[in-house]
Amino acid sequence: MARAELLVVEDEPEMAAVLRQGFEQDHYIVQVAGDGGTALRLAGEAPFGAIVLDVMLPVLDGFAVAKALRRSGNRTPILMLTARDSVTDVVLGLESGAEDYLAKPFSFLELSARVKALMRRHEPPQTLRTVSDLVLDPATHEVHRGTSPLRLTKNEFLVLETLLANAGRVVARAELLRAVWGPEAAADDNNLDVIMSALRNKVDKGPGPKLIHTVRGFGYRITGN
Repeated sequence: MARAELLVVEDEPEMAAVLRQGFEQDHYIVQVAGDGGTALRLAGEAPFGAIVLDVMLPVLDGFAVAKALRRSGNRTPILMLTARDSVTDVVLGLESGAEDYLAKPFSFLELSARVKALMRRHEPPQTLRTVSDLVLDPATHEVHRGTSPLRLTKNEFLVLETLLANAGRVVARAELLRAVWGPEAAADDNNLDVIMSALRNKVDKGPGPKLIHTVRGFGYRITGN
């Protein structure tokens, strides 16, 4: 499965750093906003799998941010964090548009589990990724070339899923690296060459047409043509 992207909205630098580190260790791509205005801008620029939203924020508080997102039609699931856990505050958070609410202090393990559950509930139905007779199932992580199952490592699967999601167009090396190692991936990482070599040996080793193509100086493309 491709790495999900989270927006963490937290104005306390130490807490923001802890949340970023924890979620990145859970293999999420994380963006951090330190105030409500920045959060609204980032949420409007790109889709996120979920938003972890602190209530006490400068510029706009979490309640105002959630309301503004919902008014704009943004349906990204929101989990609110706050030091206030009265019933009134919980109700206000949920009525503002949040789906879940967690009071500080909290266990990161619980927060992570809640975010995963929240994202599962809001996942759209996953469709098969196909090119020619190559089929990848994002739900089961099964891959077949014709009738033959392919055994891929996690990194090989992530790269192949990214190629298939962009079938027919050139995918830059940097985009493939981010799909596996996140936004901090080194642009010249030679590990991608190792993955692509192994992937070709598995996907294109049979008598059928070669599907994975190198576009020198740019990246890779998967196509059945």
